Amino acid sequence: MPAPFVIAPSILSSDFLHLEDEIRACQAAGADWIHVDVMDGRFVPNLTMGPFIVAHCRRATDLPLDVHLMVEKPESLLESFAKAGASHLTVHVETCPHLHRTLQEIRSLGCQAGVTLNPGTPAASIFPVLPFVDLVLVMSVDPGFSGGTYIPETVAKVAEIRTRLDDLGSSAWLEVDGGITTDTLPQMRAAGATAFVSATAVFKYPGGIAAGIAALREA
Repeated sequence: MPAPFVIAPSILSSDFLHLEDEIRACQAAGADWIHVDVMDGRFVPNLTMGPFIVAHCRRATDLPLDVHLMVEKPESLLESFAKAGASHLTVHVETCPHLHRTLQEIRSLGCQAGVTLNPGTPAASIFPVLPFVDLVLVMSVDPGFSGGTYIPETVAKVAEIRTRLDDLGSSAWLEVDGGITTDTLPQMRAAGATAFVSATAVFKYPGGIAAGIAALREA
């Protein structure tokens, strides 16, 4: 039987004038998580949202809030995002010199702990912490903006991490983010991914949010 999987719309492509309505439309359409991309304008070339937005997302939905911290020194922000209502806090291996400690702190705050890596970062860089995570996020675009160019070589990285997780007997989610559409999702699913973040393929789908989520799930 295939492993369970989740669809996590990223609000980075939502209409912020109608954010509450769009989050609720995602939930009504069967989305499993709501993904929140936090960018500091330093680690990645964009500045997005902070705990204030996460708190408002929490008021709009009871779905898990999957918060991806694309920031330098994420350890200084963990508590504020946890208090705002984050369910998962995912940090980059590239920004955490004391990664084990950071993951332990996330769990101590009552959140699921995730680790992520950029397309150019080798999979082996996260192997030492895989026994301590609830989620692994593989970026399949260079992070910073919605609608980036999908990097097909990351499929092999997902497969490599899937093998390692299976060898460990880990139940961690293996998530992919970047260019996930009805064309690319099946590739990542076949490689072993179990959680799929999509922004434009949901919020900019020609038939609307519900149709976009349905198309991804069917794919």
